[in-house]
Amino acid sequence: MTFRRVLVANRGEIVLRVIRTLHTLGMEAVAVFSDVDAESPHVEAADIALPIGGITPQESYLQVERILDAAKRAGAEAVHPGYGFLSENPAFARAVQEAGLVFIGPAPEAMERMGDKTRAHALAREAGVPTPPGGVLVHSPDEAREAAERLGYPVVIKAAGGGGGKGMRRVKDPEELAHQVESAIREARSAFDDPRVFVEKWIEPARHVEVQVLADHHGNVWILGERECSLQRRYQKIVEETPSPGITEETRQGLFEAARRLVEASGYTSAGTLEFLVDREGNFYFMEMNTRLQVEHPVTEMVWGLDLVAWQIRIAQGERLPPLERTPRGHAIEARIYAEDPYAGFLPSTGEILTLHFPHHPGVRVDHALREGLAIHAFYDPMLAKMIAWGETREEARARLVGALKETAILGVVHNAGFLVELLESEAFRRGETFTTTVESLDLRPPEPPPEVLAALLLAPAGRPSAPEVPVAGDPYSPFRTLGRFRIGEEP
Repeated sequence: MTFRRVLVANRGEIVLRVIRTLHTLGMEAVAVFSDVDAESPHVEAADIALPIGGITPQESYLQVERILDAAKRAGAEAVHPGYGFLSENPAFARAVQEAGLVFIGPAPEAMERMGDKTRAHALAREAGVPTPPGGVLVHSPDEAREAAERLGYPVVIKAAGGGGGKGMRRVKDPEELAHQVESAIREARSAFDDPRVFVEKWIEPARHVEVQVLADHHGNVWILGERECSLQRRYQKIVEETPSPGITEETRQGLFEAARRLVEASGYTSAGTLEFLVDREGNFYFMEMNTRLQVEHPVTEMVWGLDLVAWQIRIAQGERLPPLERTPRGHAIEARIYAEDPYAGFLPSTGEILTLHFPHHPGVRVDHALREGLAIHAFYDPMLAKMIAWGETREEARARLVGALKETAILGVVHNAGFLVELLESEAFRRGETFTTTVESLDLRPPEPPPEVLAALLLAPAGRPSAPEVPVAGDPYSPFRTLGRFRIGEEP
C-alpha cells in the first residue's frame, strides 16, 4: 500500500513538519483549520485545506466527525494526528479505521494499553520494569490521604488518562492534599474527559529521561537513543537534548532494554516514547509512554540522521524496518520558544506578530508556523517555535543554540527566548547537572534594562500610550512598550 493523500489532523508547526515529509515522499497533504486559523501557514502549505469551524479546540480540532468528513471529502487514504489534540485518543484512532482510513500511529488497542498510566504501570511490572512506588487510583481526598500516608510525603497526583503535565500536582504535606486532589480531578476531567487520578511517591532529585522507539508490524524494533528532558516548567518541557549528559552507560543500556521489553510486551507499533525518572544513583522508574510523535523528536532526527515522520508513514503502509546499521553522531539540543513571560509565572501572552526573524546558521533548525501579521490566540498552546542545534560536541551544540536564540527577533508577543539563553548559559546546564526541579529553584528576575533603553523611555514623546494595544517584545523593558504601535513616516 502506498498513500497518495494524507490528512494531518492538527494545526500549526507540526502540520508544516508533516507536510514537508509528505511532499518529500511524493504525497499530497490535506489540512484542516478552525475559524481563527484560516490564514495560518499550515493552511497555505497544504495541497488541500478544509474548514472545520469553531474557535476553541473543543469546537474544532477535537471534533472527530468533522475531521473524518474532511478526510473523506478530500479523498485522503490516511490520517496523521501530529501531537496533542487527538493524537493519543484510541477512540479517534478506532474511528479513523472504521471510516476505512489508515491511522498513522499505533493500533488503538496498544494505545489503550500504554496510554492509560495505570494499565501501563501494571504491564511494566509484569515485564520486570521498575515503576515509582504507589500508582494507586484514588477517587476522593480521603483515599488519597490513605495512599499518601503509606508512601510518605512528598507525593504526586497524576491523571491516569493523559499527560503533558495536565492533572498533575506535587503535594508536600497533608494540609494541601485535599485541594490538590480535587484540582487534579477537575483538570483531568476537563483535559481528557477522564477524572481518574492516582498517587505516586515523588522522587527528588531526579532526571527526566525518555527513550525513542520505532516498531513495525513484523516484530522489528528500533531503539533510537535517549533524550534528557529535565528542564521543565509546570511539568512541561522547555529544553531537551540527546544524548543525556547525566547518566552512565550502564544506566543507558538498562533504559534501552526496559524500553524494548515494554514495546514487545504491549505489541506497540509506530513511533513512541518511553519516559523514565532517573535518580542520583542511576536507578530508573518507568513513568508513562507517549503513544505518538514527540514535540522534541527533531533532536533525535539530527543525531541519527533519520526522518521519524517518514518512518511513521512507511510503517503505516506496512513496510518493514531494516536492520538498524547506523549509529548516532554528535549532540543536539532543542529549546522551545513560548509566548509567555518567565518573569511573571510563565503567564501566556497573546498578540500579533509584528516582526519576525530567525537566523540561518549551519547546524541550526527552526520548526515554526509563524509569519508577520499572524495573531497568537489564547485558545491554543503558547509554543511559538522550536529551535534545534546540532554539534560534534555538546558544547558546540549549546553555543550554536545560544547564538541563534540571541539573533532571534519576535516582536508582538512576550516570549521566553532571553530566558532560554539564561538557562543554556547557566553553570548547571553547562555541567549537565539539571533535574526536574531546576527551573522552579531559579531566582527568576527580569534583566536590568540597558542604558540605551532607559534613554529611549525618557526621550519618548509625551502623550503616547503607556503600553501598546498588544504586548510586544520578549524584553520587558523594550521601548516599543512605551511608544505603542506606529509606522515609520506617520505623524505622532
